Amino acid sequence: QVQLLESGGGSVQAGGSLRLSCAPSGVDHCMGWFRQAPGKERERVAVIYTGSGSTYYADSVEGRFTISQDNVKNTVSLQMNSLKPEDTAMYFCAAVRTNAGAYCSGGYPIQYATWGQGTQVTVSS
Repeated sequence: QVQLLESGGGSVQAGGSLRLSCAPSGVDHCMGWFRQAPGKERERVAVIYTGSGSTYYADSVEGRFTISQDNVKNTVSLQMNSLKPEDTAMYFCAAVRTNAGAYCSGGYPIQYATWGQGTQVTVSS
């Protein structure tokens, strides 16, 4: 399987912004961004179904984060604004090809087939 590659992590002060990218994306894929902080469970942050562009966001990031796709570059990005210290975590991209687009962007659990290695995001107060 194709390995996903994340980029764009880094360190920023609270209130700042970062943009993460994940490649490659694919047609009719459920693409998700997850994060995991030390000592905490992995959290699903945002999901996009590339077949329709429909999206899902966790309550903790709704209104601050935006997931989007670039069908020319075959990437999925996560624009993170108004970052908070509690956003500090390792961020992972995941993907699975599926026809269940509504299930994907409806926030239902999805078994992802491919994961990236992760990119660190650190937000200081």
